Amino acid sequence: MRTFAIGDIHGCLMAFETLLSIVPFQPGDTLVTLGDYVDRGPDSCGVIERLVKWHGETNLITLQGNHEIMMLMAHEDKDVIRDWCDAGGDATMASYLERKYPEIPSAHWDFLEKTLPYYESATHIFVHATVDPDRPMNQQPDHMLYWERFWNSSRHVSGKMVICGHTPQRNGQPRDFGHGICIDTFAYGGGWLTCLEPGSGCYWQANQKGETREGRVGVEDEAEAKRFAREA
Repeated sequence: MRTFAIGDIHGCLMAFETLLSIVPFQPGDTLVTLGDYVDRGPDSCGVIERLVKWHGETNLITLQGNHEIMMLMAHEDKDVIRDWCDAGGDATMASYLERKYPEIPSAHWDFLEKTLPYYESATHIFVHATVDPDRPMNQQPDHMLYWERFWNSSRHVSGKMVICGHTPQRNGQPRDFGHGICIDTFAYGGGWLTCLEPGSGCYWQANQKGETREGRVGVEDEAEAKRFAREA
């Protein structure tokens, strides 16, 4: 059974739906979403609806990103709504109005509150932002998990590979640091939404235009990359 990871969606429902249609998921596979489902892109409401529905249909592990934290903070403290809106929350609120919701449904708040800080498999660590390489995962500070950029110079003390988002790769390509891979490929900014299968290094991408492409981390030749993706 394989584990897949999807990077920062940021309200890009078209890219998300298109990506789900091309990744060769099989029964028993696990999908980890790395957080930042909301803000900036055009349909955060639709993205959360899709994730809420999918929770009961597959092995889905949803992590929390800093934008979920800001949205939850704005829900609890109206004084910080403006800060959230300035960080992209205005697009999230507009998406609910567009879908004729008078307010954000309680099921959506429940979903956000239940998102996880990280997920650890036998070989990989999945997290929104980054990790302190010298601390075990149950001792990680929040600012590392949700807010810091991934520029780690060394492998995590566990020896596991880190799979993260949050640090946008504006060239649209996953970035392989050797001990970690960043798959925030700037979906909301005209880039791509990425799904990575860390075991093989294969990845699939879709954008808001409905375009798709495939590749493999560390493979430069496009034809060879497509072959690896088909065989995954």
